[in-house]
Amino acid sequence: MMRLLLIVMAAAFVSPAAMRMLVTVVEPKTGKPIENLKAEDFLVLEDKLPRRVEAAEFSRKPIDVMLLVDTSLVGGMVQPVASSLIGELKDKEQMAVVSFDSSAEMIQDFTSSRQLLEAALGKVRYGNSPKVLDGLFAAMDGGFDHSTFRRVILLVTAGLEGPSRLHEREIIRLARKNGVSIYPVYASGSGRSLFETLARGTGGASFLLRELQKSATGSSPASRIYDVVRGNYTLTITGNLGLGEKVKVEIKGQPKLLTSAMPVD
Repeated sequence: MMRLLLIVMAAAFVSPAAMRMLVTVVEPKTGKPIENLKAEDFLVLEDKLPRRVEAAEFSRKPIDVMLLVDTSLVGGMVQPVASSLIGELKDKEQMAVVSFDSSAEMIQDFTSSRQLLEAALGKVRYGNSPKVLDGLFAAMDGGFDHSTFRRVILLVTAGLEGPSRLHEREIIRLARKNGVSIYPVYASGSGRSLFETLARGTGGASFLLRELQKSATGSSPASRIYDVVRGNYTLTITGNLGLGEKVKVEIKGQPKLLTSAMPVD
């Protein structure tokens, strides 16, 4: 009886399970990542209830990038941006080129060869109906089988969305299941709300090209995009958050900062 009591008492003092979240924090005017935050700066809410943040670590790590290219009638306007994103790839990193309309077509599987990637980009043919959500789902469904590092989609699009069959919730759910962060890079503001939702729910960030160009700081838009994509916080949080639960991350006292999050285990 005494032994059973001791076991029960010991169990009561076991610290609750901890989980990790990948979090991206960006200054909206400059598009720069915020790197100097501490655990106490983060407010994590699950269904509006606060969760304790035990640790926050900022790091920069290699990525595997799926360059998802818009093939709509106006998709060609962002091809120069796609090319510049290929040029900023680091030696150890890999990229795949995928075109999309209502589905997704792998033009070049993951490789570190910029020459192969540029050749693949040149094969993209434009003139389809842009169905961003359907294309994203098709691209993530097995598209990262040959990836090694953190999984990232750079969604390069003119910014228009056609009548997709799928809802943004389904895309976020699949992205979280597969550990994929979505970073829309777009030319038009008409799809802004959709792109911000996709980024916010997957630990990504969205980039409106004209805003990047306005806030020129001596570096190219592509290099600033990668500066955000490669730099993230890992938060350690008390408790266990399910993938389907509503989780919101804020920075205390700085409501204008753009914050996104994705559970990673």
